[in-house]
Amino acid sequence: MSLTERLTQDLTAAMKAKDSLKTGVLRMAKAAFKNREIDKKAALDDAEAVKVLASLVKQRQDAAEQFQAANRTDLAEKELAELEVLKTYLPQEASADAIEQAVAAAVAETGATSMKDMGRVMKAVLAALESAGAAADGKKVNEIVRRRLSGQ
Repeated sequence: MSLTERLTQDLTAAMKAKDSLKTGVLRMAKAAFKNREIDKKAALDDAEAVKVLASLVKQRQDAAEQFQAANRTDLAEKELAELEVLKTYLPQEASADAIEQAVAAAVAETGATSMKDMGRVMKAVLAALESAGAAADGKKVNEIVRRRLSGQ
């Protein structure tokens, strides 16, 4: 079953269960999928659907941080609740050790020696993690790559 089909089934179940939070989040995700399909002029595969969900997760994280900075805990809590619903549809996030191993392999593969090679290493690490079926936060990967290339 594809991710979009699973999301549609879960939306139907959430509506029947009168779960307003999950219903709202899944409708938003389904609308984002539809917008991406319209832009692409073709149906989404699972990899593209995961990218759309990852962008929605990132939006929720950023909004929650901004609401917390503005002392709007009620809105921040709502964003965090939506974030948790969305995360259930994303692949398992890579552990710090898995990221470290992918960075070490990418540095060896690309022959990177300085910060000038950061872009190539980041691209290789993210591609390796994606092909392994693991998601990784770009900030975490960036931090590990920086540390590795700066020699710490």
